[in-house]
Amino acid sequence: MVARLLAERLQHGMRAVLSPVNEFIHVSAIYLGLAVLTTLGLSLVLPSMRQQSQQLHQVVLAMFQADGTVYGGGDADYAWTPPTDQVQGSNGTAPADTADDTAAPDQPPASGDQAPAAAAPSGPADFMQALSASMRDQAIPGVTTAQAQGLRSYLSRKYRIASSVSGALVRTAFAVGKERRVDPQLLLAVIAIESRYNPFVESSVGAQGLMQVMSSVHRDKLRVHGGPSAIFNPVVNIRIGAQILADCIRRRGSVEGGLSCYVGASGPSDGGYGAKVLAERRRIALASGIPLGKN
Repeated sequence: MVARLLAERLQHGMRAVLSPVNEFIHVSAIYLGLAVLTTLGLSLVLPSMRQQSQQLHQVVLAMFQADGTVYGGGDADYAWTPPTDQVQGSNGTAPADTADDTAAPDQPPASGDQAPAAAAPSGPADFMQALSASMRDQAIPGVTTAQAQGLRSYLSRKYRIASSVSGALVRTAFAVGKERRVDPQLLLAVIAIESRYNPFVESSVGAQGLMQVMSSVHRDKLRVHGGPSAIFNPVVNIRIGAQILADCIRRRGSVEGGLSCYVGASGPSDGGYGAKVLAERRRIALASGIPLGKN
């Protein structure tokens, strides 16, 4: 009887000692597993972050490096040239819509639908110049002061960007939209849905900048602007995105089809992308008081 009682007390004591030890081992194993997972995750993420920081550094240097009175270096492609409508006046003819031989991301151009590669643009290519014009409240051709102010106020409040920056982007969208014969407010709506006006955002598949252009697909378009780092120049990104969108609309025959093409949808459904863009375009038009364009 006494031996059994001693054995039970011994077992109880052993359990009392081993229980905390087992719990400690269990917790340690959990933390060790988390440490391993964290290490593996960082090993995958850090190289990408390092590459993106290097790209950002190159872009900032390209945008702010001064050469005489022109920002962005001495490359003529980056020098500011007034838009065509400012040179020719309000009755001037918009430049012809030249399509690049590189197709939109979702499909190659149809047979016989190729056009020569686009030449270097004649309009604004330097964001700092557009920003300077915005800060001086220079008039935008075809847009009243009240319309421009309403539009830049809407964008700056909704997307939390400086009013001068939204003004520069509005100015760029209207200049590029006129050249590409695309509704400028449609361009602004695409930017809103694609990047929420973050010029340095990059998607998981490599789409970059304001209009989420695939630089790996559109190398030829970037070449005339100075190379891959130009993708993060807001004006260049809008130019290339507008060129792709205009080509998509032309090939699909409608704005809705063009938006489906732009997002890479090959089937009848674009996952609601076109509806989101068109809804945002209506909100932009309501805020600005500018009638919606036909394309």
